[in-house]
Order: sequence, then structure tokens, then C-alpha cells
Amino acid sequence: MIDTRHIGHRLPVFSATVDADRLKFFALATGQTDPVYTDEAAAFAAGHPALPVPPTFLFCLEMAAPNPGALRELLDIPVPKILHGEQRFTYHAMCFAGDTLTFEQRIADIYSKKGGLLEFVLRDTRVTNQHGTHVADLNAITVVRHG
Repeated sequence: MIDTRHIGHRLPVFSATVDADRLKFFALATGQTDPVYTDEAAAFAAGHPALPVPPTFLFCLEMAAPNPGALRELLDIPVPKILHGEQRFTYHAMCFAGDTLTFEQRIADIYSKKGGLLEFVLRDTRVTNQHGTHVADLNAITVVRHG
């Protein structure tokens, strides 16, 4: 069983810079058809200062943490037992190519279901930009299978 004393634990804060080429690749890979995500001239014409960050891209940047396995290691969760349960995004401001985003992750909850056969770890992440503007909240649920 995952020790619930980890609820509230904060993982190391880290920052990542939004790369324009990576945005273009992500937009194409996820089927974005709006040229503002892949063409800088179209982004400028739409009034953006640079290519905007496509929906869900912040999850990719969150995985750019110095140790993307820190949560799993802290909680001693074997990789074969992990399932991706849920992911949510709440946006407060737009992000653009060239922004440096800071990610502050914490374990918001740990609980079990099915008599302990399934455990759930809820991670909340606050994202701010280089100006200190709160741009997004990310929520992810990791499911751990037992048995």
C-alpha cells in the first residue's frame, strides 16, 4: 500500500522553455489543423506574439522534469503496475514559443478502491511563466494495480 503520509509532498520545482520546433511537431502529431500552431506568420496575423502552445502540450513539458520518475521512485511504485488514469488541464493564460514555464508539482491525494486492488495518486501541478503569471493547473491521476 502506498503510504498516505506523502499527501502534500512537493516534488522539486523545475522550469522548461517552450521550443517552437517542438510545438510544430506536437501540433502536427496531434492533428491540429489551425495554422497558428505551425506557421509563425499565421500566429502573428492572429495577434499572437509567437506560436501558441497547443492543448495538452504542457503535459509533454511536465515530462521534461530533471527526473520524470521522481513520483514513482518516492512512492516505490513498480513500472509494470502503473496505469495512466486521468489527465485534466485548466488554463488561465496562454503560453507561447519562447516562454519559460515553471512547474510546481505536489501529491494532492492518495486513495484506494476495490479493497486495495487499485490505488490512485493524484498529482496537481501549478504552471507559471517567466513573468510569474499563473498560466495553468495540471491534474493527473496515476493508477497502481495490485494482484
